[in-house]
Amino acid sequence: MAGKRRGRGRDREQRQAPQNQRGGPRRALREPAAFAKTTGFESDVPHEKLTLAQARRGTPANRPVRVYADGIFDLFHSGHARALMQAKNVFPNTYLMVGVCSDELTHKLKGYTVMTEDERYDALRHCRYVDEVVRDAPWTLNTEFLKKHKIDFVAHDDIPYTSAGSEDVYKHIKEAGMFVATERTEGISTSDLITRIVRDYDIYARRNLQRGYTARELNVGFINEKKYRLQNQVDKMKETVRTVEEKSKHFVYRVEEKSQDMIHKWEEKSREFISNFLELFGPDGAWHAIQERSGRMLQALSPYSSPRGSPSSSPTRRRSVSPDSSPASASASASASPSPSSLSPPSSPSSPRKGKRSSLKASATHSSHAK
Repeated sequence: MAGKRRGRGRDREQRQAPQNQRGGPRRALREPAAFAKTTGFESDVPHEKLTLAQARRGTPANRPVRVYADGIFDLFHSGHARALMQAKNVFPNTYLMVGVCSDELTHKLKGYTVMTEDERYDALRHCRYVDEVVRDAPWTLNTEFLKKHKIDFVAHDDIPYTSAGSEDVYKHIKEAGMFVATERTEGISTSDLITRIVRDYDIYARRNLQRGYTARELNVGFINEKKYRLQNQVDKMKETVRTVEEKSKHFVYRVEEKSQDMIHKWEEKSREFISNFLELFGPDGAWHAIQERSGRMLQALSPYSSPRGSPSSSPTRRRSVSPDSSPASASASASASPSPSSLSPPSSPSSPRKGKRSSLKASATHSSHAK
């Protein structure tokens, strides 16, 4: 059941497709356009002549307006594609046929082409706006060709096309009311592309030599080949020198950045070192506080020492008399003690020699009294 439903849905889509698609019968854009049959257009539906007003109003889905556009289409570019897009959209329901002239006819009436006729045919087949390609198209359209392919209208730019001894090859088409005009795209044409190549011939010849083409394939003489190859080597050397210069500039720039960063870091470190040094060894620094504290601790731990020759600040201790000692020894000790008159005044700490002499005199008088 599901398969049948899917099949019915596909049939319904195929029936509705021509009504939704602008170019008549729906044709997916996954395949190139078809080639026109040599026998012409064949259809079961009778082909009636359409007026311009009828074509603009729109036609039934099974009767699209058959529009024909012709040209050489050498070096197929965006200007060609835009012209075909205009021809495709000139009517609501359009079937676009594109005629491409052969190499023989083009070389005879216009000039040599870059692309062969087969390449030009294939380029048109892969344009999204083209429904059918007519190979070996005539240079001038006649009534027999128009009837054979059931052509309703011919699309081309409105500028008179002088060729083959005629002032305008589309003159009779315009008089018959079968002509629709398109606009040319300014700034690009096949002649412009060829002019660019001819103008920069040396550049493109050197380019293709670099890519592996031989001088014979490029139709370049021996001297020109050597000249082009020498120019290529010079260009390579210039490019190498330019690359080295850019790299060296970049390297120097990086070195300058790093050196500036290092200098800034050194300055910051030096400022930090100086500030730390001043905090430690300055007048209000921690080092002086440590020295003061250590001096106070040393003074507290070490005994006080009096200067030489100066009398002791502490009072003299008398020896205690033992009970076993005799009165004679007591009187001797009393007589041995110096009298106040015999004691010399204390000498100042600034004169140690005078202190020694006075102490010697005191000892001598003490020994004389003891005798």
